[in-house]
Amino acid sequence: MSEAKPAGPHGYSAEKQALMARLKRVEGQIRGLQRMVDEDTYCIDILTQISAAKSALHAVAVGLLEDHLRHCVVHAASEGDVDAKIKEASAAIARLVKS
Repeated sequence: MSEAKPAGPHGYSAEKQALMARLKRVEGQIRGLQRMVDEDTYCIDILTQISAAKSALHAVAVGLLEDHLRHCVVHAASEGDVDAKIKEASAAIARLVKS
């Protein structure tokens, strides 16, 4: 059974517009990749763009993780409930590093 997720505002709430803009740029990159495949673009050029899209998405993930640490983990520490949040953040870091 999964643990209940806290309701907002979340650590990223203050930067939500910037986060959405970055995600829309990544979405545009993915659409560009689809177009490249549809237009039979050279393989290496597609791979280069895939790498750029992955890097952009990775930057979003790292920013979200940083916001989580600054907001959620700090809040949990002030409430005396830090262990569960550290374990949750560690698991997120492990998933991020693995991908």
